[in-house]
Amino acid sequence: MGETRVDLLHLLEDLRDAYPGALEDTILTEIIANALDSEASRIVMEVNPSAGTLLVRDNGSGMQRKDLARYHDIASSTKRRGQGIGFAGVGIKLGLLVCQEVLTETKRGHTHVSTTWHLSSRHRAPWKWVPPIGMVIQQGTAVRLKLHNILSPLLDQAFIGAAISRHFQPLLDPTFSTILNAHYPHGVTFEINGVDLPPQGFEAPLHAPVEIRLARKRKPSAVGYLVRTGNPLPDDLQGLAISTFGKVIKSGWDWLGITPQAREHISGLIEVPGLAASLTLNKGDFIRVGARGATYLAYRKAIQEAVQRQLSEWGVVESPVEETPPRQIRPLERDLERVLEDLSDLFPLLGSLVEHRKGGQKRLPLGTPGPYESMRAVSVPGEAPQDQETEEELVVQPPGNEPPGGETPREPREPGEDASVVSDLLLPDRGSRRAPARFGLGIQFEDREDDQEIGRLVESTVWVNRAHPAYQRAVATRSVGYHIALAVGLALAPLAVEASSEHDFLTAFLSCWGEASLPKKSKPRKR
Repeated sequence: MGETRVDLLHLLEDLRDAYPGALEDTILTEIIANALDSEASRIVMEVNPSAGTLLVRDNGSGMQRKDLARYHDIASSTKRRGQGIGFAGVGIKLGLLVCQEVLTETKRGHTHVSTTWHLSSRHRAPWKWVPPIGMVIQQGTAVRLKLHNILSPLLDQAFIGAAISRHFQPLLDPTFSTILNAHYPHGVTFEINGVDLPPQGFEAPLHAPVEIRLARKRKPSAVGYLVRTGNPLPDDLQGLAISTFGKVIKSGWDWLGITPQAREHISGLIEVPGLAASLTLNKGDFIRVGARGATYLAYRKAIQEAVQRQLSEWGVVESPVEETPPRQIRPLERDLERVLEDLSDLFPLLGSLVEHRKGGQKRLPLGTPGPYESMRAVSVPGEAPQDQETEEELVVQPPGNEPPGGETPREPREPGEDASVVSDLLLPDRGSRRAPARFGLGIQFEDREDDQEIGRLVESTVWVNRAHPAYQRAVATRSVGYHIALAVGLALAPLAVEASSEHDFLTAFLSCWGEASLPKKSKPRKR
C-alpha cells in the first residue's frame, strides 16, 4: 500500500505566490484580518529586533482546544464561505517560510492552551502542545513569530505601521466609523510597541464625499470619498480603492474600468461592507459569477456612476475608448439589448448589467460607451433618495438644486484665494460638456490563440475571441452574428444561474435572441 506525501514547502510557496504583495506584507495583513474576524477590538504588536521576534496579540473570542489543533492543518478553517475577511489562518502558515518557530497561545472561557510549530523539512511541519507563557491574560489569541532574518521588515516598526495604514485605512479614518460601527461596535485600535496608531484622514484641496444607497433604504450601503491634489500622488495612492469590513481589497483604476485625465492627481476610498459575501476563497478578489458576482457587479456599476459624475464636475472626464465594434455588429447589439431586457425579468441576476431609465424602461449600452439620459450617481450626504425604481437596483443619491441641463456652475473664487491652485485643480472649460458614459454590458474583441473559450466575461464586458477557429469559420460562412450571440450567452450563463442550470439559460437566451430577429406579425384588420 502506498502513501500520499505532500511537499509542504512547495505548497506554502504556491500559496505565497497567490498573493500580489510581498510575503511579509501578506503575513501581517492576514494575521490582522483573522484577529478582526474573531471580533477583536484591540490589536497589539510588539517588535523586538534584538530577539528577532514579532508578537501580535488580540482580545478576540479566542479558540477552543480542538480549534487550535485544527489550526495547524494547512487547508483547514472553521470559517464558512462568504464570511469574514481572513482566510484559514494563512498569515500564520506562511510564517513558517520565514520563522524558526511560531508560538500560538489562546484563551477562551476556561480553555487556555498553547502550541509551538515549525517547518523541519520539505515534507514535515511538526507542532506540539506547550504550557502557556502568559501572552494572553483575559481572552483572545497571541502569536509570536521568531524570524530567521533579524533584518526582516516584520521587525521594523515603521513598516508595520505603514502596512496597517495601507491595508486597513477605513479602520483608522473617522469618515468610515458610522458604517463600520455595525460590524465593530467597540471600534478597532492598533498599538505598536506601546503607542496607539492615531486616526488618519486624507487631506486634499478638493474632497468629495460619496454615499451609495440601496433603493428605499435610508442608511447608505457604501460610503467613501474622492480627492484631487495639486501635485502627483505616489503610485500606491493613485486611483480608487475598495474595501470591505475595513480591509482594502482592490485599488487603482483598472478594476473600475475608468481612466480619467490627470489620474495621477486623483485618489479615493469606498467602504462596502455588503461585498464581504462576494469575496473569493482567499479573500483577495471578488467573485464574478452567480448571485455573489451579480452583487459585486451591481455595486461596481453604482460606484462607476458616482465616480464618473464627480469627475465630470471636476472637469476631469474619462478618456475616450479607442476600440469600437465593427459597424456590421451594431444591428446584433440592438437585438441583444432587447434579449437581455426580457431575460432580466426571468433571470434577476442579470439586472446588474441592465441600464434602467426613468419610467421603468431598460436599456443595455453594448459596445462603446455613449451619452445617456439619466445619471443617478452622485454624492450628497443627508438627503433622502429620489426616483427609486426597483428594490433590487443600486442607486446613488441624486444632487439637489442642480441647474437644467446637468451643468454645475463654478463657485466664485473668494478674495485672497490662490489662483494658481485653482487653475491646477480645475481644467478650463472647452465650450462643451462631454456626456458621461453609461455603464452596463459591453462587447469587445480580443485575440487569444491558446484559449479554447469563444468568449469570456471580465467585470461587465464580454470579450469575444477572434482567434478561435469557430469565429474564423463564422466569418467565412457569414454567421458572425450567431457566433457572437452564442459567445455572449456562454459568458453570461455562470453569472445568471448555477452550473446545473446553464444549459436551460443558454436555451432560453438563444430562443429569445431568435425571436428578437424575426419580424413582428401584423394582425389582420377587421372589415
